[in-house]
Amino acid sequence: MSLIPRPSVDPELRALLAGMPLVERLDEEILAQLRALPSPPPDSLLAGRRVVRREAEVPAEDGAVVRLSVLSPADHDPAVPAPCVYWIHGGGMVMGDRFGQIDIPLEWLERFGVVVVTVEYRLAPEATGTTAVEDCHRGLVWVAAHAEELGVDPGRVVVSGISAGGGLAAGLCLLARDRGTPAVAAQLLICPMLDHRNVTASSRQYSEEPGVWTRETNEFAWRTLLGGRADGEVPPYVSPARAADLSGLPTAYVDTGSAEVFRDEDVAYASALWAAGGQAELHVWAGGHHGFDAQFPRAELSVTARRTRSEWLGRVLRQAAAGGAPANGRPATFSG
Repeated sequence: MSLIPRPSVDPELRALLAGMPLVERLDEEILAQLRALPSPPPDSLLAGRRVVRREAEVPAEDGAVVRLSVLSPADHDPAVPAPCVYWIHGGGMVMGDRFGQIDIPLEWLERFGVVVVTVEYRLAPEATGTTAVEDCHRGLVWVAAHAEELGVDPGRVVVSGISAGGGLAAGLCLLARDRGTPAVAAQLLICPMLDHRNVTASSRQYSEEPGVWTRETNEFAWRTLLGGRADGEVPPYVSPARAADLSGLPTAYVDTGSAEVFRDEDVAYASALWAAGGQAELHVWAGGHHGFDAQFPRAELSVTARRTRSEWLGRVLRQAAAGGAPANGRPATFSG
């Protein structure tokens, strides 16, 4: 057991975790077992919601297909452009699918009338390096190109993800900035996986005993994704904490728990955005373990975290509708 002092998990969350199987580390055998578990069918995840689902396939540069699911409010009129949330699922970049944690953006669909587009990026070890973030970029470019058809306002596209998806969302914003397209109004990063180096105090605190996501599982996931690349060969689009320049990025929301591996890299990323002149709202939820509000959405801390996140998104969407939110760091222009 780790002897390093560390923040404890919120009492309500700790009681909920007590009834769950936790792991200390991940390896190829355990990963294969986890991947073999059936995912809930999409129809069951959408049951009881007034949502229209459409599937799309986008060719990747290497000839593979990137699958997208477009989820629109049932009463959405495509002639009236709606905001869009481009959702990227979690799973350490080694597991999961595009319907992972989909209840989070579906809350925004119901509350704000956003169109949710969720992307099926390729996973490691089958796909390594920049493949996943490139898949995400391909999907986002498709959304921008088909905005009118989808009934989406291209000036109100928010990129969001959780855990590995949060890291990919940050990398995607860097990639879109550097390639000059497409425009991103904001980035909403939920306990993002941002730094392959695994050297922070929080990464050491949550180690050597079972947990939701430990230092050891994190090391395995990054090693699997990077495929033997040396530290200096890891691009910032894959490990955004390596980015030397965070200027010109869209306004960000970053949240994390005090009792998790990614806490310090997430705090550092928000601080780096401020240092570069960008805007970020940072929340560190006391006692929150990794992915706490996705795992236990009805816990008191989770309800507070989700409400706060949604309120921020609502403000950003209203500002974007009024022409006041920057896209990829470019100030909004006004006429009159």
